[in-house]
Amino acid sequence: MTTRFAKYSALAAAIIVSIVAAMTIPAPGQASIAATPKPRLEEANRHVTFAKDVAPIFYSNCVQCHRPGDIAPMSLLSYKEARPWARSIREMVATRQMPPWHADPRYGRFANDKQLSLREIDTVVAWVDQGAAEGDPKDLPPVPAFVEGWEIGTPDVILSMSEPYQVPTGGPDQYVYFTIPTNFKEDKWIAAAEIHPGNKAVVHHVMAFVQPPAIAMLAKMAGGGSGDGDSGVRSMYYKDGTLSRVRMDARIIDDGCRDASGGSSFGEVGAGKGTGMSLLSAYAPGKDIEVAEPGQARRIPAGSNIVFQVHYSNFRGAMDKPESALSSIGLIFAKEPPAKMVVALGITNDYFKIPPGKPNHEVTACYTVDRDIQAIEYMPHMHLRGKDMRYEAIYPGGRRETLLWVPQYNFNWQAIYKLKEPVALPKGTKIVITAHFDNSERNKYNPDPAKAVRWGDPTYDEMMIGWLGYTVDPPKPNVAVTVDPAIYDRYAGEYSFSPKFKVRVVRSGDKLMAQVAGLPPVELIPESETGFFIKALDAEVSFNKAAGGRVTGLTLDLSGLVLTANREAVSSVPSAGH
Repeated sequence: MTTRFAKYSALAAAIIVSIVAAMTIPAPGQASIAATPKPRLEEANRHVTFAKDVAPIFYSNCVQCHRPGDIAPMSLLSYKEARPWARSIREMVATRQMPPWHADPRYGRFANDKQLSLREIDTVVAWVDQGAAEGDPKDLPPVPAFVEGWEIGTPDVILSMSEPYQVPTGGPDQYVYFTIPTNFKEDKWIAAAEIHPGNKAVVHHVMAFVQPPAIAMLAKMAGGGSGDGDSGVRSMYYKDGTLSRVRMDARIIDDGCRDASGGSSFGEVGAGKGTGMSLLSAYAPGKDIEVAEPGQARRIPAGSNIVFQVHYSNFRGAMDKPESALSSIGLIFAKEPPAKMVVALGITNDYFKIPPGKPNHEVTACYTVDRDIQAIEYMPHMHLRGKDMRYEAIYPGGRRETLLWVPQYNFNWQAIYKLKEPVALPKGTKIVITAHFDNSERNKYNPDPAKAVRWGDPTYDEMMIGWLGYTVDPPKPNVAVTVDPAIYDRYAGEYSFSPKFKVRVVRSGDKLMAQVAGLPPVELIPESETGFFIKALDAEVSFNKAAGGRVTGLTLDLSGLVLTANREAVSSVPSAGH
């Protein structure tokens, strides 16, 4: 995100290296010099032309990016545009570097698999080896028609930043959060979402999160991600301009699966505005738009905000003039309530530390599924030292299965892997995310192999997130019931989600109240003797019991984000007003 080469895609880097070779394509009838595999006999023995054979492949698989004004460095819409790049195209296609697809085919079957077939690869290679002939223009298929504006169609609503953000020259990368009120008076179901970055020259990526009212309260508790919170406890995070970064002397947990946190810093003071929010949509190089399958939709609760996290890439001061960008998101509402709700969960390790020069540093993160879910998509995310990432499921019976394996992660192509068929993950399944990082000199993209690396917003720091998209049943409407207030005494106490995130529950007359330090108390309204909801916060609380009825903890559901807290040792927790 901050180095000069991050300005271009991985394709651009490879093409620039091989451009000289591209200009020495043999003329028709001359022998070719092939550094990559030759096509099979069938393709090699027939005359292959751009118009009849190659253009259909490019039009179906390449020109969404390889067209004027998009992210690829050249257009492939015409023979004249493609011909100078023929040798480079051969190399990238024959080695399967393009179209970009990094998932190991042994694990999972994906609906958006971008790989070319062997026959298509042979056709492109034979075309170049035979001299890259144009053929008869009459054989050309129709040029694809591209949607100008919104690919999802006309949005029902467009939410935008209040004004363009100004990116000066000469400065570092910037991560900036923008909170956009939806002003929705009722829950909205989203069938499709699309982000317009506003200025691709400086916007590397945009993440759009749903921030329900309860999460907004937690953000205030954490000081809005500004560092140390109101509690006075020193945060593991600090602010570097607009960037959030983990302190070098913070606690180190490389193997998150061996820690109770799973690697997540949720509840950590200063953890940032992204804490606890659900991912709605994202813009990044190589990523598709968000369109839900029939019967599925994402939910935006009434009163929510949309929070943009925008990465403005200054290419380590390489910009020669100031730039500005105004990002927007377009939403299309579902016509009716869906059968399944789509949820996006980030399984993350925030505590890792990569030593200097380490070529294969392993980091893990874990999350145990609290309900039956259906996995529908995966999206690995790391920065420039990211090497590979594996998703695994350990089922309640002990069986272990690889869900996704990306052996050569490429930061410049942040792909979502959409499953052809959902994968059932029953309650109690542990999701294990394992990543490796190359902080050695052998990593040509490494900003500085001499430095230790921690979590941080900028690309010269690192991240480790395994995004998991899944479906669950939509929440049912909350219905209050009458219970004997005497049962509230059983629940009074302090509950700990993490050492720095605790909730205090007290009885106040005929009400049960909960309070996080620094925030006003809220009423827990009963739906049953063990289940409660918090009106206007889109949150539910259920109390967990051991054999014999002893209360051991509580589960908090924040708009689909489910957290579990253990009950602290019982001491005298006074009730109020009874």
